Amino acid sequence: MANTQIPQGHWQPGPLPKDIYYGSGCVARHLLFCLAPSSRVFVITNTSLSKTPLLPQLESILGAQHAGTISSIKQHVSLSDIEDALSTILSTTHTPTPITLLSLGGGSAIDATKIISYKYHSATRSFLPHIAIPTTLSGAECTPGGSYTITEQSPTTPVTTKKAIIHPDLAISTIFYDPIYAAHTPPTLWLSTGIRALDHATECMYHPLAAEVPWKALALFAFSELLTCLPLSKAHPTDDNLTVRLMLAAYASSGFKGSNIGGELGLSHRLGHVLGSAYGIPHGITSCMTLGRVVCVKARDRDAAAQIVRLIPGIEAGDGDGRLRTGDDYADAVQVGKRIQGLARELGLEGKLGDYGVERDEVERIVRRVVGDEGDEREMKEVEEVVMRLF
Repeated sequence: MANTQIPQGHWQPGPLPKDIYYGSGCVARHLLFCLAPSSRVFVITNTSLSKTPLLPQLESILGAQHAGTISSIKQHVSLSDIEDALSTILSTTHTPTPITLLSLGGGSAIDATKIISYKYHSATRSFLPHIAIPTTLSGAECTPGGSYTITEQSPTTPVTTKKAIIHPDLAISTIFYDPIYAAHTPPTLWLSTGIRALDHATECMYHPLAAEVPWKALALFAFSELLTCLPLSKAHPTDDNLTVRLMLAAYASSGFKGSNIGGELGLSHRLGHVLGSAYGIPHGITSCMTLGRVVCVKARDRDAAAQIVRLIPGIEAGDGDGRLRTGDDYADAVQVGKRIQGLARELGLEGKLGDYGVERDEVERIVRRVVGDEGDEREMKEVEEVVMRLF
């Protein structure tokens, strides 16, 4: 837009993949060429994917370089999952041949593999190279960090919290966006993680440290692609072209945010981390619940609204509605939030906290965990307003 105000900024490049392959069959064509000739590969995945033809297919491609498969990774990966996997790798490694980790799955498998590499470094002083074959749109492959959950006992009930680790040597070396490996992803998981990617692209716009180029430029592209392709993917789930478009849009939404950006992007992400760890709600679903409502609240901030309205051309492209801007940044930013909520409804994904057994008397506890001990009254009221809208 000609009158867009560009604030001063700074982009600090972070570690990027050495290779990104995309398209149907790219794993079979290129995987072996990405491995050191003598490398032994451990596949890290989850139980559900281990029951599909994908795992035997991948193990067959690896052939003699396949060292083993760990298929016990669960949603909101726990520290015990990490420790068990690390123990397996260390106990079966008796030769000096190099080890490569290959994650197959969504955010949990990818994050678990990063943390395994970090813990392996703690034990051996060496990080392990990591190749990822994502099967969802969570974007976990985009960042040099991961998270896991720790459950601690309290006088009343166990408290589960999320711990994040960020280190440049946790950046993934090679990513394969192969639609063949997304074919068995449940539709709800696929589409909800697409909203998670939309969360990345949207919260980029009002993040105080987000750089205009390349991150915001790519986020604007990603927002439009996700808005266009998610409903089409629901209608045509076996369309490989749509699958690849969504995978690349998910990467564009957060792959270039830069190393000067912390682990959390904005209020929707902060809420998602608390709701996910405390109540076991998948992160894609938390974004379906929170993102549109957070945008409507952020619209009251004049600076945030001026950035949010830049997403409207993506809505126009996706909906074919022509010119939607009214010139009132607040009203137009609210329109963006409502369109995001409408997309979640269109995909059949707009849930409520009550669907996951969360009661209204939990509101204060949720707000405290999101804001922390140093939050001011304005921030607490803002978070409380969003949380109340989730019931």
